[in-house]
Amino acid sequence: MDDHGYMAVALEAAETAATKGEVPVGAVLVAGSGEILAVAGNAQISACDPTAHAEVLALRLASEKMRNYRLPGTTLYVTLEPCTMCCGALIHARVERLVFAAREPKAGAVVSTFSALSNPGLNHHVAWDEGVSADVSARLLRQFFNDRRGR
Repeated sequence: MDDHGYMAVALEAAETAATKGEVPVGAVLVAGSGEILAVAGNAQISACDPTAHAEVLALRLASEKMRNYRLPGTTLYVTLEPCTMCCGALIHARVERLVFAAREPKAGAVVSTFSALSNPGLNHHVAWDEGVSADVSARLLRQFFNDRRGR
């Protein structure tokens, strides 16, 4: 499977989150072998947990599965640019690569409001790419918020 295929899985997780009233963000963590280690969608509202972002939940699930809090050689696919908290989690988990779909102009910490993954003082750096299925992700988010506002 390529970047688009894994992002399609993340988009499915985002759609599932939306059906539960969560902001539609999905994440998929993939091992270097191509094995999907974890799939998660946002769950802050249902879990009453401000840290229950799709990215963090995927890292938690994969860490449990691998029985290791370090996840070297992995790639995280996420439908929206991660926030500062999620970028920190990626660094601490030693994720090798991040692929995100749409930018998040208000809270994205990869390129939009901050460059959390590019800090030269860090002892681990996460390579990243953006834009895979960005239009689909952005459309899903717009539709969710339009529906919420009753438009």
